[in-house]
Amino acid sequence: MSGQRYCLALDLIDDAALIAEYQQLHRRIWPAVAEHLRSQQILEMQIWRLGTRLFMVMDTAAGFSFEGLDHAARANPDVQAWETLMWRFQAPTPWTDPGGKWQPLEQIFRLTDQP
Repeated sequence: MSGQRYCLALDLIDDAALIAEYQQLHRRIWPAVAEHLRSQQILEMQIWRLGTRLFMVMDTAAGFSFEGLDHAARANPDVQAWETLMWRFQAPTPWTDPGGKWQPLEQIFRLTDQP
């Protein structure tokens, strides 16, 4: 069984200095965070930005689950510290679930589905 691609959105606080710092921190994330992501069957993760809106594209292997990712993150103090730091820059979108962060996007078009 193959994995899946997920696309998610989150906003940044509208502050040029904070956005610059957020981008700088993502040039080389903490090794423990990268290791955690890979250990959870995440094969590739990209974050794209337009203004204050972030889009994450995440390709996963078979066996990936958001529940497993969240459970492992709660048990990892380095990941918890990273998430706390990131929330300093991040803001929920207008459509974010209460208490949530990254929100899944709904796929509405795929060229390969076209005749």
